[in-house]
Amino acid sequence: MEEKTIIIKNQKAYFRVSGKVYPFLILHGWGSSFVSWEKIQEMLSENYRVFCPDLPGFGKTKPPENDWGVSDYVDWVLEFTKSQGLNEFILLGHSFGGRISIKFANYYPEKIKDLILCDSAGLKVEPSLNRKIVLGFVGLIKLLFGITFVSKIKQEMKDLFFFSISSTDYAKANKIMKKVMKRVLAEDLFVYLKGIKSKTLIVWGEKDKLVPVEHAHVFNSEIKDSQLEIIPNIGHSPHLKSPVKLFNIISNFLKTK
Repeated sequence: MEEKTIIIKNQKAYFRVSGKVYPFLILHGWGSSFVSWEKIQEMLSENYRVFCPDLPGFGKTKPPENDWGVSDYVDWVLEFTKSQGLNEFILLGHSFGGRISIKFANYYPEKIKDLILCDSAGLKVEPSLNRKIVLGFVGLIKLLFGITFVSKIKQEMKDLFFFSISSTDYAKANKIMKKVMKRVLAEDLFVYLKGIKSKTLIVWGEKDKLVPVEHAHVFNSEIKDSQLEIIPNIGHSPHLKSPVKLFNIISNFLKTK
């Protein structure tokens, strides 16, 4: 397994590549890096040439200079694939990487031979109890101090309470990545699901608390040529908690097409 660097959009990007023959691109989730996919990359490398980049703002790759949305990351991935001569490839996206993969598959269907969405984000999540408490708190402040006062701090308060209670990822992020996270989470990708034309594997941890398994069934019903696999007793990160099982599911999918 070789670690390399490349300049994309005037910024150094880090990635790992291993194996031979057909290209396989892995896009990691939020707060993660290529390191978290090391075991899967090693196993896939027996049959594929596997690329796993650190997306901007994660791992060793520095954050973008402004607040990117999902489409900006799609553009970055496109430039990455061009730099590596990847004209057609298998694409796997986990969590946030799944968001990017969904849009990428819509924008550049000719490049995707097969698509794998692993515990993919992309749909709006129903507010948790903590989030409802935050919104209620903002409403109370509005009643006590009036609309003018609240209008100046409402968004900041909602952001602060919403993310500090529900997401340690937000608390750890720098200023730019906080803005990126808000833009990313604000976009519902449901309308893009029917636009996916590639044969698609949807694989999910049954106990995923970050992206509920119900979302997997929505993906399966909306993506025409898709196959759904649920991994029992596993949470949001099958690649870390059950890498062999995940690898076997991926391998069987690719062999039985």
